[in-house]
Amino acid sequence: GLLWSLRSKEPYRRLAKRNVLTPFCVELEVYEGHGDMSCLLGKCTHERWFLGEGVKRISVREGRLKATLFLPPGAGPFPGLIDLYGSGGGLVEYRASLLASRGFVTLALAYMAFEDLPATPEVLELDYFEEAINFLQKQQQVKDTGIGVLGLSKGADLALSMATFLPGIKAAVSISGSGFNSFIPLQGDGFTLPVHPYDLGRMKISEESGLVDFSEVLDDHRDPKTWESRIPIELSSAKLLFLCGLDDMNWKSELYCRDAVQRLRQHGLEVEFCSYSGAGHLLEPPYLPLCQASIHKVLGAFVHWGGQWREHAKAQEDVWRRIQAFFWRHL
Repeated sequence: GLLWSLRSKEPYRRLAKRNVLTPFCVELEVYEGHGDMSCLLGKCTHERWFLGEGVKRISVREGRLKATLFLPPGAGPFPGLIDLYGSGGGLVEYRASLLASRGFVTLALAYMAFEDLPATPEVLELDYFEEAINFLQKQQQVKDTGIGVLGLSKGADLALSMATFLPGIKAAVSISGSGFNSFIPLQGDGFTLPVHPYDLGRMKISEESGLVDFSEVLDDHRDPKTWESRIPIELSSAKLLFLCGLDDMNWKSELYCRDAVQRLRQHGLEVEFCSYSGAGHLLEPPYLPLCQASIHKVLGAFVHWGGQWREHAKAQEDVWRRIQAFFWRHL
């Protein structure tokens, strides 16, 4: 509770670890009485590390790749994972470093808004993600039984696209995602998957808080006019896991997840799905405090992510266990 219930003094701040080589340090102090800070009884520093002992962090700039590779200690072979974050872009390492500390060779992959990668790409190319798969498969410590991929938000539909269109992906996890291609066209070999139609004029801005609500900007996914943007996930041979929060205020992830799961089951395919009451959009590794709202770097707006403190914290613990168990089972 001391960690997941932390709240920022400034509103709309997100606690995210930029440098995984150093720990988060939390100063704990105990005083005599309540509200009186004149008599300090004791204090200590709690450290939360993101790299387990012996885990290696390797910056990757090979070909077009912008990534960081995390290697568990030992010769392996270990399951290999590709880790994708959302449309805020950048190279996000903390989830990948924690997964490597639990026995996965993990490649944190940037695909927009990082170094020379544009903040708002006109198109995303599948062969960039294929480069990442090939790079990971070449690592000596990676098992040759197939690669896993997990993604959050925009990274989730990219993970599903990789599992559908690219060879080598054996298992994929979608966190707060959808079964269609969102916001940026995806270019493959001889085809382009268009974006799901949307209208930013439908976004709502709260007069009280100034937060942007994007939940209504997408056209109805049940309208056949939108189906060109669907990822044909029923063609994928990968095992799939969908995770989402029922209090996602960013977009209708539960509705979109259920649509994808129903589509797969109609084709006779097994799929795992779990939704969480009171959980928001940003389902992170456990004990990171809930971020209900923060600045979206690419959009330049304060976005409402949703979630309730206690329920979201419990969901993050279960999500973390479920993701690891899923990849250990299928990789």
